[in-house]
Order: sequence, then structure tokens, then C-alpha cells
Amino acid sequence: MTTRLLNHCLSFPKLSLKRLNNIKSYINLGTEMKLLNDKKQFEKALAIFDQHGINNITTLSNFAITQVLKACAHTGDLQRGKIIHNLIASETKNDIYVSSTLIHMYVHCGDIASAQSLLDSTKNKTPPMYGIMMKGYIKKKQANKAIDLFNEIQNPNDVHMILLFNACAQLKTKEALDLVKKTSKQIPKSFYSNPRLLTSLLDALMKCGDVAHAESLFYSSKQKVLPMYGAMMKGYVDSNLPEKSIDLFNKIENPDDVNIIVLFNACAQLKTKEALDLVKKTSEQIPKSFYSNPRLLTSLLDALMKCGDVAHAESLFHSSKQKVLSSYGAMMKGYADNNLHEKAIHLFNEIENPDDVNITVLFNACAQLKTKEALDLVKKTSKQIPKSFYSNPRLLTSLLDALMKCGDVAHAESLFYSSKQKVLSSYGAMMTGYVENNLAQKTIELFNELKNPADVNKTLLTQMKLDDIQSNIPIYLSAIKAVSQIGDYSKAQSIAKQIPDSLLVENQIRGALIDLWGKVGSVVEAKLIFDKIRQPNIIEYTTMGLF
Repeated sequence: MTTRLLNHCLSFPKLSLKRLNNIKSYINLGTEMKLLNDKKQFEKALAIFDQHGINNITTLSNFAITQVLKACAHTGDLQRGKIIHNLIASETKNDIYVSSTLIHMYVHCGDIASAQSLLDSTKNKTPPMYGIMMKGYIKKKQANKAIDLFNEIQNPNDVHMILLFNACAQLKTKEALDLVKKTSKQIPKSFYSNPRLLTSLLDALMKCGDVAHAESLFYSSKQKVLPMYGAMMKGYVDSNLPEKSIDLFNKIENPDDVNIIVLFNACAQLKTKEALDLVKKTSEQIPKSFYSNPRLLTSLLDALMKCGDVAHAESLFHSSKQKVLSSYGAMMKGYADNNLHEKAIHLFNEIENPDDVNITVLFNACAQLKTKEALDLVKKTSKQIPKSFYSNPRLLTSLLDALMKCGDVAHAESLFYSSKQKVLSSYGAMMTGYVENNLAQKTIELFNELKNPADVNKTLLTQMKLDDIQSNIPIYLSAIKAVSQIGDYSKAQSIAKQIPDSLLVENQIRGALIDLWGKVGSVVEAKLIFDKIRQPNIIEYTTMGLF
């Protein structure tokens, strides 16, 4: 008995020491993972966790669990994150730090539904949780859901305000603008000392079209920072006010790479000799380190090309050691804009793994060439590209346009009618193609399909009803030209009645209508349209002279 008790007493310190060592190792585990996470060595942090064993996760502190979840978030390891969540659900459901980290992990890995579900089931929701979710929705282009979340917050902080303005900037609607203005009046004045908040507010006002309000806010601000200048400059470019963007750039003492990128974009929009001179002057003055920014290099190439200095752009591109896909895209588009389509195709053939933008520009170049060789290249490339690329409406439209312009109507029709998600631009490409291939009746049939609610997606009808002039011009222009080819007066009357007033001021539409009325023998109608043109061009004068 005494011997047994003595042995028990002797073994007790050993057991306690073992447990103590385990506890110590678990504490060190969390600290070690944090150090690695801080250094952005997330894979190494997960490797240390794997040594511990996922089945032993309940023995870890909540601090260690948050560290492994952070590593999962940054490596995109959603599967591991979900397993951990299932194992710790009962023990940590009331821990706000773990819950917040879990939400962050789901958002970072793109599983917004799971993140929202977890937020809904959390009793004590914290401001950071709402912020994480709002950011996730904005990243997923679901701005309305971010706004709905904002409305649930009782006392939103400046971070929530910034995200709200970002969501409204993404929507670019009148309702979004009203919300921005209403919120900006209600927030504490102290918030305006936050340059990030002020920048996001300016960006939202500009993107929603209230340039005057943004200007008033910007110029009344005492402490202007570079991002604020950038938001204003970009807003001017988006509002087709490139001169104002350039004027503002000239007021900046030490512009950063973002400011310079927007300057180049403004110059690219102007396409003048003065703009080209400014681009070249600025490119000579900027620090060499800026050229390591692929976005800056791409915008510079784009500006040079759009301003017509192909030789300078080529020299800069070929001397660049680190070429990225966007730089290839800028050069290819520049070649196409300068009617150097063969060069665009030649450059495309140098790209190892082209993206959807490169392929879209390739199709556009082939569409301009309209040769058998161009058609063969279009068909070959369309077979090789990933299926996911077909979900890009711009790529699909450019492919249809290239097939039609190169004369392969049958292939274009097969592709168009097999497409599940048709967009307005795709209809425009098909209708324009039918007209160019003298298939006027097919153009009219497709136009009637668009106008019939029973046969087409309602979204397309909404697009046609909105004053989205650039999207609607090809549709109505093709319909007018098709009726001109047919030469039927009654159809001419019918199509003329359907043209929205917003399009009747467009010179392309007016010119096509003058030609239409002339083809069906109604000089009076043609003269009525011609008389509304303030400064007729040579084409319009010539068209009237044919009658």
C-alpha cells in the first residue's frame, strides 16, 4: 500500500509536467502562426498547424484558431476552413473573434452565402462583421446587398460609410446618388477628417454623375490628399471631361503613379497633338520605378497609340522586359485603331496564354480584314479558347461580328441561337451582319424578336427602353438600313415610328433615315429630317442630292 502510494506520488509530477508542456506547445503554436501570418507566410503557418493535427483542434486556444483561419483565408483554402468550422462550431459559437474570423475566411474564399448565414446566426454582431460582409458583397458586384446590410447597422462608423459610398459608386444610379447625398449630410463632421472617407465620397458623387457637388466638396476641403485628386481626375475622364482632368493634374506637386495613369487615360481620350506632347513630356519626367507598374505602362502605351504615335509605343513596348497581357492588349487595340490589323494579329500570335481581352481584340482585327485567312483564324481560335470565355458578352459579340463580316453567316447563327444568355450587343452584331450580307428580311425578323416580350429576355427590352444610346444605335440603324434594302414604304413608316426620340438626334440615325425615305420615294419626309440638322455634313448633303 505504501509502495503503491509512493509510486503514485512520484509519477504525478511527471504527468503534470507533460500536460504543462502540451499547454505550452499549444500556446506557442498560436504565436508562431501569428508571426508567420504577419510575414505573409501563410503556407508555413498551415504547415505548423498540420503538425498539431486537425483532429486535436479543440485543444487549441481561440487565438490559435483565429490564426489558422486567417491562413486559410489568404491561401483560399475553403475546404480546410469549412472542416475547422464544423469541428469548433459548438465550442466557439459565442466567441465574436472566432466568428468574425470565420466570416472573413468565407468572404475571402468567395463563399458569400456561408458568410451571410454565419452572420445571421450570430447573436452579438460586431461592426467589423458588417464591414467584412459589405466588402464581400461589393467585391462580388452585389452592391444592393451591401446597402441592405448598411441599413441594419445602428451606429455605422467611418469604415461602413466608406463601403456604402463604394457600393453606391458601383451602382451609378439616381437612387444611389440620393443615398450618398443623404448620408453625407447625416455623418459627423469629424468623419470628414478621414481622407479615405472623403475620397470614397468624391468617387461616388462623380460616378453617379453629380460633378458639381463633387467639385464643391473637393475645393472646399482644406487637406487634399493624392487619392482625392485621383478620384476627381478619374471622375472627369468617366464624365468625358478629360481637359478638366488634365487641369487638375497640373495642380499636383508630386503626383503618384495612380494620378499619372489617369492623366494618360485623359490624354488617350482627347487624341490630340497637345495631348500627345503632354504624354511624352510626362513619361520623360516620371521616376523609372513607376515603369514597374504594369497598369501605368499599359495606360502609357494606350495613350501613345490613341494619339497616333505608333513608333514610340512600339519602341517602349519592345524595350520592356516584363510584358503583361494588358500591355499586349493595349498594343493590339492600338494597331486596330490605326488600321494596322495585320500587326495586331502578328502580336497576338506571340502571346502564350491570351486572356479574353486579347482574344476580343483579335476578333475585332479579323472583322476589319474580312478575308478568308482572317475567318480561318477566327474559327481556329474560337475552338481553342476556354468555354468560360463565352460568358463574356463582349467576346461573344466580337466573335459574332467577325464571323458575319468574314461572310460565315451560318456559323454565326449557330453560335448566336445556341447562346443561352443573349445580350443587346449580340443582337446588334447579328443585325449589322445580316445587313452587310444583304439579308434584310432576317434583320427585320431579329428586330421584331427584340420588340416582342414573349420571345426575348425582359432585360433586353429594358435596355432598349432606357436611354442607353450607344447600345441602341446599332439595333435601330441596322433595322433602318434593312428596310432601305427592301424599299417598302409601309415598313419604312413602321420602323420610323418605333425610333425613340433620344436616338433621333443622332447623326447616324438621321443620315440613315434620309437615305431610307429617299429609297422609298418620300422626298418630303427626307427633307423634314434634313431641315432639323443644324450643320449637315457632306454625306447628308450628298444623300439629299440623290433625290
